[in-house]
Amino acid sequence: MDDKITIIEGPTPTFEEINDGWALGLNEGPELYDLVMTRVRTFNGQALVERCHRAWNERSNVFLHYRNELGLEERAPIMAARSVTTDDGSVLLLWVRLDFGETKAESGEDLGSEDFDD
Repeated sequence: MDDKITIIEGPTPTFEEINDGWALGLNEGPELYDLVMTRVRTFNGQALVERCHRAWNERSNVFLHYRNELGLEERAPIMAARSVTTDDGSVLLLWVRLDFGETKAESGEDLGSEDFDD
């Protein structure tokens, strides 16, 4: 099984601060990390979410692979994932963990799970 979700084209993902209680619980542990959310357009978001769930059930990690603003490859562990359908197509919401202070997240309100109805 593939243990990564790769962004193959498009700009560097925009990471947003998390102000959602349940998502902050994903960050518990002995190390300090920034937990952020990003939105990625995708062709089949539900299949990617299912792949994450299978990996987590096997106690494995799934990583978001992307290029940073300098064009260098980066990867971040995916802590939670959700697929939503919008007027523009399928969007994958990913909550990822970055090293503490690694990136400056966009400030603003988190649109987390409460703003998307199934």
